[in-house]
Amino acid sequence: MAHGDITHIDIPVADLEAARSFYAGVFGWEIAAPPGFEDYPMWRAPNQVSGGGLAPRSDGFTSPRSYVEVDSIDDTLAKVTELGGTVARPRSEISPTSWWAVFRDADGNEIGLYEGVTDAG
Repeated sequence: MAHGDITHIDIPVADLEAARSFYAGVFGWEIAAPPGFEDYPMWRAPNQVSGGGLAPRSDGFTSPRSYVEVDSIDDTLAKVTELGGTVARPRSEISPTSWWAVFRDADGNEIGLYEGVTDAG
């Protein structure tokens, strides 16, 4: 994907199995947990392009979050702060070749960032 493309959407859930059944039933999503990500099942829409994860709900994660592909998380977070946003979660490793971060815009919306390539099976 190119810099600026929406690459992934996480949906916070309290019960992974119930959510898996619900979203597969409502939308026909394929949902599977790749090796190494057993607590984070991934969903793929019938178009085989759109997708994301069913992520554990927490106090700080209660609404779906879109992730945008970027060439450099560090450069993007610098631009975010320059333009009035704040870093909600700094650059964190997913795998040795991929990273993620989260920022808040001036309205408080949380947007995720993704850089790299993740081999998730």
